[in-house]
Amino acid sequence: MRLVPRAGTAWAEFPYAAVVVEEAIRSLWAEPRAPDPPRRSRRDWALVGVLLVTAVLEGTLRDDLVWRPVALLLGAGLAFTLLWRRSHPLAVVVIAFGAVIVLSVAQLIGTGGTVGLDTMVYVVLLPYSLLRWGSGRDAGIGLLIVMVALVLGLTADYTGVVDSVAGSVFLLFPAVLGASVRYWSAAQVRERDQVKLREREQLARELHDTVAHHVSAIVVRAQAGRVLASSEPAAAVDALEVIEEEASRTLAELRTMVGALRHGEDAVLAPQQGVADIERLARRAGDGPPVEVVLSGDLADLRPAVDAAVYRLAQESITNAVRHARHATRIDVRVVGDGERVLLSVRDDGERSAFGASSPGYGLLGMTERATLLGGSLQAGPSADRGWAVTAALPRTGARP
Repeated sequence: MRLVPRAGTAWAEFPYAAVVVEEAIRSLWAEPRAPDPPRRSRRDWALVGVLLVTAVLEGTLRDDLVWRPVALLLGAGLAFTLLWRRSHPLAVVVIAFGAVIVLSVAQLIGTGGTVGLDTMVYVVLLPYSLLRWGSGRDAGIGLLIVMVALVLGLTADYTGVVDSVAGSVFLLFPAVLGASVRYWSAAQVRERDQVKLREREQLARELHDTVAHHVSAIVVRAQAGRVLASSEPAAAVDALEVIEEEASRTLAELRTMVGALRHGEDAVLAPQQGVADIERLARRAGDGPPVEVVLSGDLADLRPAVDAAVYRLAQESITNAVRHARHATRIDVRVVGDGERVLLSVRDDGERSAFGASSPGYGLLGMTERATLLGGSLQAGPSADRGWAVTAALPRTGARP
């Protein structure tokens, strides 16, 4: 059912305003639940235990309570709703605030004293969980119940405008906070996805260059073979063998592109850099600590995607060390190749802040994504003695389908 503006109304002056509002409401109503809510932990049980003790003490020692058994039962029993506030946010709001509504109605009818416990202030945690973890439908229904409980509570215990406004803010602020945290978390997830996507696009561009090179060689050989086919059959056969080899390499590189994404950007025409170019990074460190590069083992005949990935990982690691390793005196880069894989290690001897150690940033996410796409792995973290270390292991032939 669509909203249709009538003549003479404010909506009539903006014929699409009603439709926009309706679509916005539908979008919010259809918002799915936030993914991966935290599981119940020992801290939740500890919180419930503290609230149970507090409720029992208050229900026993307060003199102005009426319906003491009811108040004690609700104050202690509703504390258990906190255990399900993330997994069933709407259900616990209905239970807890439904009980608050019943208490407010009882107080309006006239009980001659206070019915609820002050300990029940813990219910303010539930609107936070509702907006943080619930779906749009849950949030809409739950907020309606909360607002009914708020209005009845203020009516039953009205102490002035200032107190009413303060009480409203106190109850609704957790809901606003929950919505804000949810938006921030979703933005962080989107940003991480963008970082991974950009890394996949970069990998796709590099693989595009590699495949284009092989296809160009195939075309040249095919043209030469066609020219020589009549006069030199042996040369034509050689051309076919080269074509077969180049085609096999091209298919192998195309297999590694599975999962990589690209959004229509032109290929980068600059020569693709690889392991052999890592030593140049040492000369580009500028005013930073000296960079020592050691290449050893079998590093020949690497797949172009692996060759480029090792260079990119080393480049990003050296850049991070130069920028963030305080008081570093050196950066050691080691690349070792064997028959099955290539090992990269980048270590510095600088100092790392606590924030840097716990929040490595999006560069590390991109590095991990690149290594994973090629069937390898990457670890980064503080060294055992001092500084920061990045280690990566990539299979020589790249990821297999």
